[in-house]
Amino acid sequence: MTVLAFDLGASSGRAITGRLTGRKIEVEELHRFSNDPVQAGDRLHWDILRLLHEIKQGLLKAKHQGIALQSAAIDSWAVDFGLIGRNGELLGNPYNYRDRQTDGIMDKLFAELPAKEIFARTGIQFLQFNSIFQLYAMKLAGSPLLELADKFLMIPDLLRYYLTGEMLNEFSNATTTQLYNPLLGDWDDELLSVIGVPRSLFGTIVQPGAQAGMLRPSLCEELGIDAIPVYAVAEHDTGSAVAAVPALDRSFAYLSCGTWSLMGTEVDKPVINELASSLNFTNEGGVDGTFRLLKNIMGLWLLQESRREWERLGQSYTFPELVRMSGEAAPFAAVIDPDDPMFLHPGDMPGQIRLYCERTGQKAPADAGAITRCILESLALKYRYVLELTEKLSGQQFNGLHMVGGGIHNTLLCQWSANALGKPVWAGPAEGSAIGNLVVQWIAQGQLADIWEARRVIRESFPVTVYEPEQAGAWEQAYGRFLQVTGLK
Repeated sequence: MTVLAFDLGASSGRAITGRLTGRKIEVEELHRFSNDPVQAGDRLHWDILRLLHEIKQGLLKAKHQGIALQSAAIDSWAVDFGLIGRNGELLGNPYNYRDRQTDGIMDKLFAELPAKEIFARTGIQFLQFNSIFQLYAMKLAGSPLLELADKFLMIPDLLRYYLTGEMLNEFSNATTTQLYNPLLGDWDDELLSVIGVPRSLFGTIVQPGAQAGMLRPSLCEELGIDAIPVYAVAEHDTGSAVAAVPALDRSFAYLSCGTWSLMGTEVDKPVINELASSLNFTNEGGVDGTFRLLKNIMGLWLLQESRREWERLGQSYTFPELVRMSGEAAPFAAVIDPDDPMFLHPGDMPGQIRLYCERTGQKAPADAGAITRCILESLALKYRYVLELTEKLSGQQFNGLHMVGGGIHNTLLCQWSANALGKPVWAGPAEGSAIGNLVVQWIAQGQLADIWEARRVIRESFPVTVYEPEQAGAWEQAYGRFLQVTGLK
């Protein structure tokens, strides 16, 4: 049975088919495309219609290759959204979460409602680009879009609407808005009232595995394809990535590694208490009613944005070249906190890294290899810090870390992560989000019994590379310096 996953990341997207044959999953990449934010005047947007076009190309390629699809589903990054008018049309291109409209907005909202109460109602960590802050920024700015809006759809909801005509909000992504109350199991009316946004914008929340419509007749006619069901999966790509973690033990730690790094564990109920609030952890929805107790880490965005700046200056490097150069650079010359707010926005990332080092009394890295090494070592050290917090908060001890996502192609980062943790890292599968998307479709269709059977099949279908920790003394010393420089002690 062949199903199609559209997996949209913050820098690229892909259309991947999956075929389930007995106890084996076979995947094939049909289509890959870039996803580039667009600066229009002072605002940063997503090119949502380009993404719709690329989804159509994926459907066409399946048709041209004679692939009989049983269903399709979409996952993407979280927090961003489109607003639909009363005529059913999109009101403007969705804003990119790195747009500066939310600078300073958190404090303005906390003056209306304390952070402690917002966390108690949602269990979601505070990040300035969360949907709640984007909407509040629009409200304070008097955005006419809010006045005209009839429905709020997150990015996969919106693209699914274009495919099916159905407007539904999917659970895992809804939780990331910081407007969903897991204790009520629904949107939080009081939070919506405080930010001045009508409750009527927010629709029915469906769980991963729900059928969310059929391809529109007009789309089928346009592309010359048959109508197939479109499912809601764990539409936050991290939710899909965690569904694909090939863990056999129900107590496991994961790292979904890509533009963002998201580290945590899977729990049956949200952990909403003083410690979770003080550590700024989050409780995002998962598959089968689970929650992902995790923390966001800035991730390989730092390297992607550095590479973009070097290209702007006429210095073109591939990612493998940068990794090789970093391996040749001096170890532990400088460290940064990847989550410092100065690294959030697009721009001169190498310059920002040098500035951070100078401000913290370190010698700034001089070239691309040294900057790349600084990024990768700092990420590995931050992973240790967050894993220790995860153990403290969950009351569990993890004997290693499952890494999934495209970041596992960076073998140096995998090895340095094992070194920093002092524990083995199990890396694989690389296309975690897409595979998680596929298996939820098969569960919905009765081809797999549940997520645990899916994880066993994933483990039997895809290789996992084991990285054992090395150089314990040097990394322990580096971790102490990292805590001191970043002030994370």
